[in-house]
Amino acid sequence: MPIEHIGLGVPDVDAARAYFDELMPMVGFGPCFGNGYCPEDFQGAQLFLYEAREAQDYSRHDVGLQHLAFLVSTRADVHRVHDWALNRGDEIVRAPRAVPQYGPHCYATFFLDPHGFMIEVVSHEREPN
Repeated sequence: MPIEHIGLGVPDVDAARAYFDELMPMVGFGPCFGNGYCPEDFQGAQLFLYEAREAQDYSRHDVGLQHLAFLVSTRADVHRVHDWALNRGDEIVRAPRAVPQYGPHCYATFFLDPHGFMIEVVSHEREPN
């Protein structure tokens, strides 16, 4: 069975929503249900934002969520989202590149959102000849 949805606890839902309102359309999601984002075709997991009730710093190196990965159609899409994150001043963890250990056509970028969540944008499009 596939994952139905993922909930992220964030210290500031409005700030997170402002960020994800820009990011999510680039990776095929639109706003839904007030505090969430659904795939445009409603096939796949939804993402919801919730106010964190306990203040603590998040680290992808602690127990818990390590990163969120969004599948896009093309390598150009990977670059487009990477450029957006770079222009926003987000910390780039890994610039777009092949990641062959995850498949012969895996191509991805990684960056941190304002709350420290690592975001991966990945495509399995074959490399152009």
